[in-house]
Amino acid sequence: MSEELLSIEGAVRHGYAQIGGVRLHYAERGEGEELVILLHGFPECWYSWRHQLKALGERFHVVAPDMRGYNLSDKPPRVEDYRMDNLIDDVTGLIRHFGKEQAVVVGHDWGAGVAWGVALKFPEYVSRLIAMQVPPPAAWRKNMTLKQALRSWYMLFFQIPLLPEWLISLNDFASVERSFKDTPGNPGAFTDTDIADYKKALREPNALTSAINYYRANFASFFFKQQKKESEDLRDYRVRVPTLMIYGERDKFIAPETLRDLNRFVDAPYREARFKNYGHWIQNEAPAEVNAELESFLDAQPSSL
Repeated sequence: MSEELLSIEGAVRHGYAQIGGVRLHYAERGEGEELVILLHGFPECWYSWRHQLKALGERFHVVAPDMRGYNLSDKPPRVEDYRMDNLIDDVTGLIRHFGKEQAVVVGHDWGAGVAWGVALKFPEYVSRLIAMQVPPPAAWRKNMTLKQALRSWYMLFFQIPLLPEWLISLNDFASVERSFKDTPGNPGAFTDTDIADYKKALREPNALTSAINYYRANFASFFFKQQKKESEDLRDYRVRVPTLMIYGERDKFIAPETLRDLNRFVDAPYREARFKNYGHWIQNEAPAEVNAELESFLDAQPSSL
């Protein structure tokens, strides 16, 4: 475990929430009145948000779950258990579990995809939305290019049964280690200790298959669902809660043009923060800068967003 996390571990509490048929593990910090939910991406876990738990937990009640299938959370066996509607329901269930009607929902990578989904389907649950790196599905499809399709090759590869799990787990998850070391714009974003913690989470029984099942369950709908209708009228695909988009422009997986004109997809106050020198793992590559953006957005009055 990293020295920074050890320094706050006494203040980080761990617990479990029964959400429908799934038991979710979470880390939480802070006693503030406002609830902030932090949703991680692939192939991470709650630990992805260690820097934000420390910063935001000083003022807010911050909860970083292991999303279903990851680390210490339940791992339903079927591919369809990881469809977007189920992932969205996990988030709204967490909000209710903590006795709230609304929360600030923050997501990175797959977590961002789920955060957009919650805001689109259940805007009444979301006081503010913060997405990192991944645009909403309508923008993803509208802005799709050959460049982006080539960067997303692994999503198609993940549709193959068993082979992706075997290759990713080879040599003690060497491909995961390479990704964390070679793809950040900030090469020192992840220490060897950080990577060891992620590997430990992936060694949990069925964790790797469950993580890949996110892609298997949602690939077709993510790329193709209702594409014709969206090209005719975007109004039904707009987010209607205040939104902050954070993007590291050296992302090896999400091309900058895939985030073109995102304001068209938000019918509410919208901010965008782009970082030229950082990449996909933005909250880990630039924690101070990201935390400053988060706090500024959360402090702002709606009229000044």
